[in-house]
Amino acid sequence: MNTLKKTFIILLFLSITGVASEGQSLTGNYRAAIGVRAGETSGVTFKIRGRNSGGVELLAGLWSDWLNLTALYERNVPAFGVNGMNWYYGGGGHVAFSTGTYYNGGRRYSRGSDYALGVDGIVGLEYKIPPIPFAVSLDLKPLVEVYRNGDLFFGLDPGIGVKFTF
Repeated sequence: MNTLKKTFIILLFLSITGVASEGQSLTGNYRAAIGVRAGETSGVTFKIRGRNSGGVELLAGLWSDWLNLTALYERNVPAFGVNGMNWYYGGGGHVAFSTGTYYNGGRRYSRGSDYALGVDGIVGLEYKIPPIPFAVSLDLKPLVEVYRNGDLFFGLDPGIGVKFTF
């Protein structure tokens, strides 16, 4: 198994075990959320918050002709003294698969299958709207991605999210 795959597996393991090892007091106004993220990588997001300030966010997103699966460990910190508003930051990794077909200028192209592995960071601001079960967020998810052929890609991936909380 190459080093990049091992790194991704280790990051995923640390993300999951980090949430399992959180203490007993719940931070914030919800335990889990499901929603959408719009940005360079747009898709469906699922977030589980730990009992203290940590949590895991999973994102299944589309970018151009790629499907991305991302796992992030996140820490939450109260923001501006506003109930329900938190800064969050953290990191993790992703795997991306080419769908094989893309469009440019209305023309259809086929590149064949491809994959990439990457390391992601995240920093953002989230507001859980107190009277209703929704949260909105704004974040920046910088990433480094290595393609199967060895090419590198660097991106900032800003995004806006809306989640149903429970």
